[in-house]
Amino acid sequence: MSARLAPHAIPIVALTALLAGSASAAAQGAVAARFVVASDEPGNRLVMLSTTTGQVVGTIPVGGRPRGMALSPDGRRIFVALGKDDAVAVVDVASRHVVRQLSVGKDPEQVAVNPAGTTVFVSNEEIAKATAVDVTTKRAKFTVDVGKEPEGITVAPNGRKVYVTGESDSSVTVLDAVSGRRLTSFTVGARPRFIVFSGNGERAFVSAENGGTVTYVDARADTVETSVVIGDRTTKPTGLALSPDEKTLYVANGRSNEVALIDVSSRNVTATVPVGERPWGIALSRDGRTLYTANGRSGSVSVIDVATRRVTATLAVGGRPYSVLLVP
Repeated sequence: MSARLAPHAIPIVALTALLAGSASAAAQGAVAARFVVASDEPGNRLVMLSTTTGQVVGTIPVGGRPRGMALSPDGRRIFVALGKDDAVAVVDVASRHVVRQLSVGKDPEQVAVNPAGTTVFVSNEEIAKATAVDVTTKRAKFTVDVGKEPEGITVAPNGRKVYVTGESDSSVTVLDAVSGRRLTSFTVGARPRFIVFSGNGERAFVSAENGGTVTYVDARADTVETSVVIGDRTTKPTGLALSPDEKTLYVANGRSNEVALIDVSSRNVTATVPVGERPWGIALSRDGRTLYTANGRSGSVSVIDVATRRVTATLAVGGRPYSVLLVP
């Protein structure tokens, strides 16, 4: 049985000391995040907050219905799926402006980028396709059929395959990242949403919102290993994040307003942390010490200290944040 942990909010000023400690540790093995960025769907903007003060440092108008985001490998660009504009906005982090817009086909939901930073991939929900576009030339590399109502899209760590979740048919479609050729597909829990990979790319995890599960996938053979039930199956699992040591999987549960912690080895839910209303996207700092959730109905981002498993701050964003991203 999981241990439910109560939130423990502290003033924003106290967040500085907490994250400063995380940054010091991160500097030894990874670059610390400077900003946390949330996409605000109805506000047609990104909201950028400082990770040291928790204060809003900028808002970036990006276009209609921003949802999924991806960071370029060098950390200098943010790619944002614009559902109403049928495009991906390319945001320059330094100037905080949209510097390019890529036409990606109708109704993009989420976006992913290959390890080289040269190609973006989107899930086109309304037309049941996935599209790849060259970032430099702006030309489409392929548009192919995938599962019904595609939502999540993720590139494997080696850059060779693209995985797309199909909400209506509970599928994951696997594509060749260069040609778009359909390699295989398999069934997971009902209404799959997000996908996250282990560092070596040998295993993937898929959240299923209506199924109330997280599916373990052997990404070498592209076959289902097993699934973990979250709570009573009504918690609506969505966003996923894997700890740097790959021992803990964090799952945003939209309906139950919490984050569940799964012990990857034992496949058990070991704890839940209450956050804001309707958490969707989540992001974990590179040192694995701080977790952020985008709380759609609260118009906020929750900051969780992983060691204590408590919310240490709630950052006001406004609007309806869908996804959250950390910028080094």
